[in-house]
Amino acid sequence: MISWGKEERRLGLFYLQSLFSFFNAPLFATFIIGLFWKRMTPWAGFWGLLSGTVCAFGSYMLYKAGVFDFGTELNASFWGAGIAFAVDAIVSVVVTLVTTPKPETELRGLVYGLSDASVADDALSGDHAWYRSPMILGAGAVVLAAAFYLPFL
Repeated sequence: MISWGKEERRLGLFYLQSLFSFFNAPLFATFIIGLFWKRMTPWAGFWGLLSGTVCAFGSYMLYKAGVFDFGTELNASFWGAGIAFAVDAIVSVVVTLVTTPKPETELRGLVYGLSDASVADDALSGDHAWYRSPMILGAGAVVLAAAFYLPFL
């Protein structure tokens, strides 16, 4: 069995935070813009993701090379995520404005405000099945989370 010391756990945390700043922050920016702005185009999403990821990686490499001083590894990851988000958003908006948007008919049900009236709702009127109750499902999730947490106390 491998025994992880305090330093290994700390380095693992830094590694995960760096990966999240490289990939999750630009992905979140693309998702949010695409979800709420029907004009967003596929090419804007691609170039936004790519540029955000490259900028986050670049800021981290510049920190490691000593060009930028963010103080700590976690600060470097935090700043990298912010830079990735901002660059992704800016590039996505600029590319969207110079590309042709998809027609609204292709975006129905995908973008906020463009609901698809042809899709039937999952919940039937008057259906009170126990497994469709948000209260029961939420309570079940909390009970399961607590049960899985107990062995680690």
